[in-house]
Amino acid sequence: MYHPWLPLLPASIEFCAINLPGRGTRIGEAPHSDCESLAKAITTELRSYVDKPFVFFGHSMGAIVCYEVARHLRAAGSRLPDHLFVSGCHAPHIPDPHPIHHLPKDEFLVELAALGGLPQEVLNSKELMDLILPGILADFTLVESYPYSDQPSLDCPIYAFGASEDDLVTKEQLEAWNLHTTAGFKSKVFPGNHFFIHDTRETLVNLILQEVELAPVSTSR
Repeated sequence: MYHPWLPLLPASIEFCAINLPGRGTRIGEAPHSDCESLAKAITTELRSYVDKPFVFFGHSMGAIVCYEVARHLRAAGSRLPDHLFVSGCHAPHIPDPHPIHHLPKDEFLVELAALGGLPQEVLNSKELMDLILPGILADFTLVESYPYSDQPSLDCPIYAFGASEDDLVTKEQLEAWNLHTTAGFKSKVFPGNHFFIHDTRETLVNLILQEVELAPVSTSR
């Protein structure tokens, strides 16, 4: 889903999209269904790469994972991200208001379809859904059962993005991310549903570039 971001970024940025177990080229690996084990695994992999300025961006479950990885990096004495960009996710101290991971399969699929994140042809393919459903279910389990623990706020700015028609995250739940930083908070609500980042991709990327003080890239090239 992040491949279309590449032409929007200047050559001075090294763009790294994390490929999690249970999806993509790692489809045969068991997915993580708890945030602690996933954050530890990512932190271990990242520590040798965070010797230069970097930022995190995470959407939905990815926002919680990025936040938790930042806390693990701090605990390990590593550098923190210069910015934490979170999207489509309630603040981590707020329990998930609409958990669905515990539902029977048929009911879970109905809820999944209502979110609008998967094309109908994918939802209609039993073979494909059997392949990807374990990873999707693990994602929902991870974020809906995230065991928040109270720790000092992060010493890096947080910018939270949301959508006006996102049934999963209210504006108040999005704004509550401001409790988790001592270095400044911003938020912006776009039109759209939970997967607004597809329709607002260029605007979103340019806002991120402005925050890290880099010029937007023209997409006409």
